[in-house]
Amino acid sequence: MIFSRTLKCVALLTACVVIVSGCRTPSTDLTDEGLLGFDDIDAVDGGGIPLGARFEDGIPITDVHFENVLFGYDSFVVESSQAAKVEAVADYMRRSPEVRLVVEGHCDERGSRDYNMSLGESRALAVRAYLVGLGVDGGRVQTRSFGEEQPQDSGHTPEAYRLNRRGVFALFR
Repeated sequence: MIFSRTLKCVALLTACVVIVSGCRTPSTDLTDEGLLGFDDIDAVDGGGIPLGARFEDGIPITDVHFENVLFGYDSFVVESSQAAKVEAVADYMRRSPEVRLVVEGHCDERGSRDYNMSLGESRALAVRAYLVGLGVDGGRVQTRSFGEEQPQDSGHTPEAYRLNRRGVFALFR
């Protein structure tokens, strides 16, 4: 019951972000503030913690890998079949307080570039919200959208599209 309510809250929050950011020109500044078009990220992240400097300036952690979270077509909802993947990351983050995380949102090639940047952002925010709901400090989790720009599979098949609709976990010290 609580899990269902959490998913509904995440979906509602992300829908608001999509509506607000869907009609803007994409920013070349890939900070969360620039992507969302808000001066105060607290207004939409639900965690009440500003995101601060980008984590990519830290040291990448390359010896720990997590499965990508896959999304349905035109969706940013973390489905129950993908929940264990996010829960594994949350468990790791709770046990490793020095680690910071960037959740990367990706899309398949269908849709405009602007739409896919917004959808990728919504996917990353949905995963972030799920992690925060599982007890991960929101100040340690940032988001970034790559839209359709970094496909995992360059094919034009349903399977390639499925693999490209994903959330990726990038860990940093």
